[in-house]
Amino acid sequence: MGVRHVLLDADGVLQDLPGGWYAAMEPYLGDKAREFLHQTWKDELPMLAGSGDYMPVLAATLQDYGVVTPVAEVYDAVWKNIVIIEESFGIVRALKRNGYGVHLGTNQECYRGGHMRTALGYDDLFDVSCYSYDLGVAKPDPVFFTRAAHRIGADIRTILFIDDNPRNVEGARTAGMPAEQWDFTQGHNHLRALLTKHGVAATMTASKPRQ
Repeated sequence: MGVRHVLLDADGVLQDLPGGWYAAMEPYLGDKAREFLHQTWKDELPMLAGSGDYMPVLAATLQDYGVVTPVAEVYDAVWKNIVIIEESFGIVRALKRNGYGVHLGTNQECYRGGHMRTALGYDDLFDVSCYSYDLGVAKPDPVFFTRAAHRIGADIRTILFIDDNPRNVEGARTAGMPAEQWDFTQGHNHLRALLTKHGVAATMTASKPRQ
């Protein structure tokens, strides 16, 4: 049973935060940026699975750390500071032209996910979008991948998952989904090689996969 669909992570695969999270928070928190981010990421975990509202939680933590800048301003400057990785998007378009289903599988709370869906145009680009807050479970839980396969409407063995986090790759494999670890710093030729390894044609001149 060959691969007919590709499920792609977002951060590190399709998009980047210029300079990284720590540098983005330093204007507000200085040398406490790392400590703050690890705290707020821990606080965020239930929201990644669709439980609760992240914005008031983030506002309270900012206040605890003495940040007087409004939470919406900080959120826009850091969480929404997303740069699209154009070569990754080129591969997405090539896969679609070659007849594969190309889908998004990402851990996000609803505010950042909503920004990606609309402002970045992800809903128009991907055939199926699997946001953790919408699925009610976050990677690396294997249930994320079984629910994603159900939403895509395909046998889990026909979906290849690409993620920069090895724990997420292992979660996918545990669920029965073929998966490979890759991030954009490894170069896109390496991504193409991983796709080829699974019989996936990532050039626009290739034939379409068998149905």
